[in-house]
This record gives sequence, C-alpha cells and structure tokens, in this order.
Amino acid sequence: MPDAAPSTDTPDLAVFVTAGEAYPALERAFLSAETEIIAGFRVFDLKTRLRSEEGLAVGRTWFDLVIHTLRRGVRLTLILSDFDPVARPRLHRATWRTVRMFWAAADQAGPQAQLRVVPAMHSAVAGIGPRLLFWPVVLSRLFRVSRWLGRLVPPERLAALREMPGLRHLLAGPPEDRPRPRVLAVPPLYPATHHQKLAVFDRRRLYIGGLDLDERFYDTPDHRLPGHETWHDVQLMVEGPVAADAQAHLESFLAAVAGKAEPQPEALSRDGLRFVRTLSRRRLRGARRTIAPESLVAEIEAAHHAAIDQVRRLIYVETQYFRDRRLARHLAREARRNPQLQMILILPAAPDDVAFEGATGLDARLGEFLQARSLRILRRGFGRRLFIGGAAQPRRTRARGRAQLRGAPLVYIHAKVSIFDDQRAIVSSANLNGRSLRWDTEAGLVIEKPEAVVELRRRLMEHWLPKGAGADFYDPDRALMAWWRLAVRNAKLPPDRRRGFILPYDQKSAEAFGRAFPLVPDEMV
Repeated sequence: MPDAAPSTDTPDLAVFVTAGEAYPALERAFLSAETEIIAGFRVFDLKTRLRSEEGLAVGRTWFDLVIHTLRRGVRLTLILSDFDPVARPRLHRATWRTVRMFWAAADQAGPQAQLRVVPAMHSAVAGIGPRLLFWPVVLSRLFRVSRWLGRLVPPERLAALREMPGLRHLLAGPPEDRPRPRVLAVPPLYPATHHQKLAVFDRRRLYIGGLDLDERFYDTPDHRLPGHETWHDVQLMVEGPVAADAQAHLESFLAAVAGKAEPQPEALSRDGLRFVRTLSRRRLRGARRTIAPESLVAEIEAAHHAAIDQVRRLIYVETQYFRDRRLARHLAREARRNPQLQMILILPAAPDDVAFEGATGLDARLGEFLQARSLRILRRGFGRRLFIGGAAQPRRTRARGRAQLRGAPLVYIHAKVSIFDDQRAIVSSANLNGRSLRWDTEAGLVIEKPEAVVELRRRLMEHWLPKGAGADFYDPDRALMAWWRLAVRNAKLPPDRRRGFILPYDQKSAEAFGRAFPLVPDEMV
C-alpha cells in the first residue's frame, strides 16, 4: 500500500496521522541524514517492514535500513527503554533482542559502522517498604515467568535467559535446569520508565510524538485492520532550531535521571515551537518508605496548566489515558469560571490490555477507576459543554466485551495531543496521567503558531469525521454540538450505516471495571 502524504500549510512542520503516514517519513529521514542520528524510543523493532518507495529500494525491513545507514557513514545513537524484568518480562526481553539486532546490523555494515545503543532502565527504584508490601504480587509474577521458562526446551531456555539479563540473578539453579525464584530475595521494583519517542537528524530536523516503531503499531488513516491491530497515533516532523533543544536533551537526560548531573534548563520558544519534558530520578530522602521517584522536570504538565489558564473557547484532546485528577480539577474550575468554554475529548473505548488481552489486574482496574473519577470531575465542571467520544470502525464485529464499541471493532487511540483554541497545541509522548506528567521520561512540543495549531486541529478532526463534514464540525463555537449529534446518531444505527468513526465513550463500562487501591499512588498507572 503506498504511503499517505500528510497535509499541512506550514513547510517547517509536518503532521502525520497514524504510522501509515509517519513510518515512511521516518524512513526518508534516515535515508537523507548526512552525518548523525540520535534517538530515544520505548520500542524500536528492526523487524518492522519498510513502507516508502525509497526505503524498499534498500531492503525489506528496518534491519536493512539500519545497515544501509551505517554503511553510508552516518553516526547512529539509540537510547532504548529497558523494563522491569519481573513486571514487564516480554518488554524486557524485546529490548535486549533489539540490542542484539542492532549490533548484528553493525557487524554487517562493516568496521566503519558508528553505532551506540544504550538499553536504559530508569534509575528510580522503590524503597524497601513498598517492595515488601508488593512482595506477594511480585513473587507471583516471578513464579509465572519461572513456569514459562521451565516449559521451554533447554536451548530455548538459554536463549531466553540471554535476552533477559535482568531476570537471571532473581532465579536459582543453573540456567540449563528448570529455574526457580529466589524466594527469600526481595526483587527491586522499577516504577518509572523512559517513554519518549523522538529522533534528531543532523541536529536540525526533529521527529517527535507518541509513536514507537513496531509492526504492531502500523495502521493507516482508514483503519481497516482488525480491531486488535488498529493504532491511531500522531507524530510531527519539524525543521529548525528547536531540534537543537531535543538533541541536548537526548545527550544529557540519562545523567540527570541517574542523579549525576542537573537537567538541562527549560528551553525557550523558538519560532513558535518549544521543547518540553518530563524527568524524574531516584529519590534520595525518604527513599526507603516510598515508591515514587523525585520529580525533576514537569514541563509537559506545566504547559497544560498554563494553556488551561488562557483558553477561552474550545479545548480538543486526544489521549490514550485521562487519569490525572489534578488536571481534571483545573479544567473543571476553568469551565465553571468561563461559561463559554467547551471541550471535546477523544479516548479509546478501553485500554489495549483490557480490550484485547483480558487484563484484570491491579494496574488495569486502578487505571480505569482513576479515569472514571477524572471524567466525573470534568462532567461536573463542564456539564453539557463536554463531549467525550470513542472511536470504532463502521462495520460489524463478532468481538464481545470491551474489544468492541456499540457492536463495532475499536479504533485504538494512542495519540497524545491537546489543542487550546487557535493559539496553542501540545504534541508529546505523554498521556494525561500522573505517570506521564510526573514520573516517566517524556518529550514533546508546545506549538504556538496559530496557523499550525489550526491546521493540526483540522487534520485530527477530519480524520474522525465523515467525508464532506460541514463547517460546523470545525468551528470552535459550534463543533461540540455537531460532534454530539453525529455520535448519538451513529450509536443508534447499525455499524455499517454509520458515518465516520465517532461514537459516545462508554463510561459505564469503565466505572464497572475500575477498582480503587488506596495504598497505590495514582502515578503508578
């Protein structure tokens, strides 16, 4: 399928909706880089297929593209997130498998290859008090991983353990035998992670947003894949001096998170674009009693609060999670103060692990509890001036439970975009939850160029709406009622007769599923 071209009126800022638009642009950026690429991603799977004509001219997958890039003499640095080996064993293994693939690519590229790959675990570790509190849960997960390893034949078991270095010291016995947990050892807990998704090319071009590189995340704007394979995301490519701020962040954030250096100063606005971050580090005082890291930089959170104080007419938000009660309360206060303020909030009908994997654990239930409470706060503040929407394909599905919305397969929303009137937008890797706003490593841009803000909002709204949607759907004063009417009309129709993707969000299901866990901080999920 040929890649879709983004539409934008600002030549120094391109908007990509879904990986169908973003991945080809990222491939071209790698191919056009002259001297240096530095990047930070949560997931960067070199088995991902190439999509652009230019990329397919050098190979079939990103493994081939990396070899080609290194052979051209481009210096490549990738900071790749590593994960808690007990809480997230599959992601931990995937990280180290990717590291091995990068070094295999460097071997094939030849001795001139300039490659640096850093598998980076966040420095924050929970104190002994919370570790003892969660010990039964952690131990049950460790037993689950041990049973999985025990079912493998010895060669496969050894291969798995090589790709899971953080797990080996938690297991007893020689690796060729069936492993068992060290029951008397209290494993460390890593509550935070590096969640950013950005790359800088030749210190002048920046690719940034909410999208990692993985075949699972590939989707196109028409969303015709099965529900469990859809993935709506937003990414930007910008040219100009703001790329230097992103470069400085990538070169320095690991030292700041490790407590070896102070974080870079807050970036200034450059040509209407400002680079913003979330950073935390291991807590030094009172560390034995808490699970929370020490917040270093919360610029993405601050940018949202500053924008709320200045907005007058319409807030438009797409986010994977809306779980931060601080943000919800601020929005509700502003809505009560300003009776003209309206808000359109687009959310996935359910978290992906709940919808597609049947997750029912503590983190899944607490997350839905926090989101339901946050949405209640919004509804009390805005009343009828709030529209909360979900998205589903206009076709029938046999899926049951929360893998469907009103009888149709979900469109899974992973975007992280907030737009305030025509004046300001925030595009980042950060969800609107405490974890992203205060704990994890996140990166994004504040856009204060009115023409770019208006174009971004138009692109995102157009993506959800039926073709030929009238001017009311885009007008800041009339959009809310137009979206409400469309969603309610769609909900009353069979899936194959609906127009566009928009439906009302199913808050009752989230409230029924969610559970409060008083001893667990909101930022955990």
